[in-house]
Amino acid sequence: MSKLDGNERWKSKMLLTEHQEQYEQRNDSKTSRKQPTEEELTMIRDYVLLPHMLSMVQKSIDDIGHHSNLLKQLYVMAGQAVMNKISEDLYGLRRELSRRNIKIINDEQVDLIVYHRFICRGYEDRFGMVRDVMRSEIGIRLAKYVKEIAGKLAAK
Repeated sequence: MSKLDGNERWKSKMLLTEHQEQYEQRNDSKTSRKQPTEEELTMIRDYVLLPHMLSMVQKSIDDIGHHSNLLKQLYVMAGQAVMNKISEDLYGLRRELSRRNIKIINDEQVDLIVYHRFICRGYEDRFGMVRDVMRSEIGIRLAKYVKEIAGKLAAK
């Protein structure tokens, strides 16, 4: 039995519904500000994909370098241009994530899913991507970068 039991004054204290709603909205807005938005989740996904893309393009450049080909110099230069564009995008993405106070910590692979832990303004969660989805997304992105570089070459 608490000290308030039997005290009739506490029974008359009521919380109005509008005050209850205001209280709940204030608490909801505090927690929702911490969770990442859809745009921020897209940024996290890009942050995960871009380093893989860089390593794939670097591997292709290295493979081309080991073979003798008439257009070897052109292929290497085009690959380097794609790498520069990816690096530029990754640098901008890192700055934006830092500005929004989002940190991506590490990755782990469980079965066919690659997980990355992230902290977004105090909210901590895991972001997972299936390897096949990563592969297809990287293919689409690389095609866009190559198309962009080809467009610049065709304009000259």
